[in-house]
Amino acid sequence: MKLFSCPSCDQVVFFENVVCERCNHALGYEPASNAMLALEPTGTAFTSVGRGGDGRQWRYCTNYDHGVCNWVVPGDGAEPFCVACRHNLVVPNLADAANVALWQKMEIAKRRLFYTLLQLNLPLVTRAEDAEGLGFEFLSNDPTSGQHVMTGHDDGLIVIALAEADDAEREKRRTAMGEPYRTLLGHFRHEIGHWYWDRLVRDGGHLDACRAVFGDDTLDYNAALQAHYANGPRPGWQGEYVSTYAGAHPWEDFAETWAHYFHITDTLDTGRAWGFVVNPRVDREDVLTAMINFNVFAPTTTIANISDAWLALAAALNALNRSMGAADPYPFVLSETVLRKLGFIHDLVHGRVN
Repeated sequence: MKLFSCPSCDQVVFFENVVCERCNHALGYEPASNAMLALEPTGTAFTSVGRGGDGRQWRYCTNYDHGVCNWVVPGDGAEPFCVACRHNLVVPNLADAANVALWQKMEIAKRRLFYTLLQLNLPLVTRAEDAEGLGFEFLSNDPTSGQHVMTGHDDGLIVIALAEADDAEREKRRTAMGEPYRTLLGHFRHEIGHWYWDRLVRDGGHLDACRAVFGDDTLDYNAALQAHYANGPRPGWQGEYVSTYAGAHPWEDFAETWAHYFHITDTLDTGRAWGFVVNPRVDREDVLTAMINFNVFAPTTTIANISDAWLALAAALNALNRSMGAADPYPFVLSETVLRKLGFIHDLVHGRVN
């Protein structure tokens, strides 16, 4: 995630900001230019002002009214929702203030997902445009009917249980399921990996190439999941998979690896924006030394560039967290097999799979 600045006064601002604390201009994120705009109200719309301001008219996404989105759309356009929110199909019951607070967390994570999708120029299609287009439903358990919402994906429809936005509940589930890492953003990145398997692998003509890396996806999916939950992780899974769940089925291996590719690239993008250099004094062989001075989203960037920088940055992040008494932000070890799988994802998103 890049660092932004207010076009009016050059104050550093962040991705979720809606107002500049220095000059008090309204702020809105414009995805096509990947820029934060300084806005002044003009009637029912806003005018972009300051550095780079061209006087164009903008409106906030309709979900700005609920305090969950700060993205803007062209003032003369007919679309009321931004490129991220137009994929929402079901949102929580807004009559309940607690639901709104949880939805805010959902949308923060979802917009960070879309930031990366847009930087990688990945295709985005709504359910209105295609029967298997991308759509999100944010659902709550229904105690009257006994319905228990499960996070998952089905032909482009991604359901995220609203309870996952409750930090205490998510930690409870993480512990119960023996997961080292469980976040809202991680859910979004994993589930959308399934959708892009459909778009880029199945529909993109890359089934054979993907099966050569991740295995035979024609294996019975439900039976594979039942075996995973009944028998536990595969013996020696660390050498082949990025997580225990990745070993359940090739589809889950792909989605888990896809999610980790997004974890890695977005964090490296943040490291570059902040000018991170990792150069431990005791690292005589430069194993944990890296200067993150490359555009991680550029097609010319290699998976070796990415993995070398990530090894150093992840080690530093984990060490810093331990100094604060916090859990490792990246409690994973990337084997050579997993790095090869990450390389496949890297080539896939850049259109280089043969």
